[in-house]
Amino acid sequence: MIDKSFKEWASMSDKALAEYIGAFVRHHRMEQNITQDNLATAAGISRSTLSLLERGETVTVTTLIQVLRVLDQLQVLNTFDVRETLSPLALAKLQKEKRQRARGKSKKDENREETNW
Repeated sequence: MIDKSFKEWASMSDKALAEYIGAFVRHHRMEQNITQDNLATAAGISRSTLSLLERGETVTVTTLIQVLRVLDQLQVLNTFDVRETLSPLALAKLQKEKRQRARGKSKKDENREETNW
């Protein structure tokens, strides 16, 4: 497998990225000694669709997911993990709203008599 750094990905064309994904699929299929026919059948797609994927042609995301599942390569989807983060301004606003000190009972509260109504 050819190692590409993340920096180069932004400069790659869509076609080049699709070919890179196809090479990834082909590499893992060959590494596991699976024929295109067997992989396509297990993934529930046609052999010609798998061939298109491996050549870097247009296929659906669903097709890619089905193939990655059969190849046991779904961990590549970890890259798409979304983590919510607070902006520095939102964090500062939350810190400002947080109580800074405790307040004891005021004299007004102490003088109030308890009533049963």
